[in-house]
Amino acid sequence: MKVGKIISEQKARKWLWIALGTFVALQLYFVQEMLAALILFTGVFIICAVVALVLYLVDRASRWGLDLAGHQAKRALVAAEEISKKQLRRPRSEPAQ
Repeated sequence: MKVGKIISEQKARKWLWIALGTFVALQLYFVQEMLAALILFTGVFIICAVVALVLYLVDRASRWGLDLAGHQAKRALVAAEEISKKQLRRPRSEPAQ
């Protein structure tokens, strides 16, 4: 009976190590999958952040351009008003007939 008991203990230990090895392997696989998902989501987040940054910079540049164009238009309007107030002929010139 002792030999049978020793053999059954050896089988139990063998199956215990197999189960422990399987558990560790599954945990390592789970960690690898989570790291892969983290890397993929990080890449997607970076791409979205770059797109948002580009759109923000384009918006800021367009607002700057419109402000500059508005300022130039105001200057042109003031210059046109000044020109329109000036006489177009010399003070002592004779009118054309």
